[in-house]
Amino acid sequence: MHDKLTKQDIALMEKELEDRRLNIRPQIMEEVKRTRAFGDLSENYEYKAAKDAQRKNDSRMRYLENMIKTARIIDEDRGRPGGVKLYDRVTLWLPEDEEEMVIQVVSTVRTDPSAGLISLESPLGKAVLGAKVGDTVSIRVNETYAYDAEVRAVEAGQDDGSAPLLPY
Repeated sequence: MHDKLTKQDIALMEKELEDRRLNIRPQIMEEVKRTRAFGDLSENYEYKAAKDAQRKNDSRMRYLENMIKTARIIDEDRGRPGGVKLYDRVTLWLPEDEEEMVIQVVSTVRTDPSAGLISLESPLGKAVLGAKVGDTVSIRVNETYAYDAEVRAVEAGQDDGSAPLLPY
């Protein structure tokens, strides 16, 4: 699987990976060594917690390395000219619910639907990318359900790095 990531996504992952290698991992290793000295490992909660932290950190490092290695770099300006691009703020009118919603279409590793950060791989993200103000887009959720949304406004945006990486 190749995730579609921006150069900024890769930079954030590399930064986190470096921090985990150079800072977090040595601290955890020191904690493992310190708690191991407490004695009986079968009843040593601190040691077990330190080992668990070590496993989680190593797992996250492997995840980041794999994501970086297999990523497909995408351009933030994808979509049709003058249409919605990654990180643009888009105001949508949902006639079915009679409400407006504001979203930003982001890469898959930076999504947070509760904050309006929608994956470019999601049905909504796919439908909105490239759309222009005044367009009505159809969002196909599954085989039997779809809904429409009207693009009311598009505010040009860019990836400022504020959207954090997903934990996994």
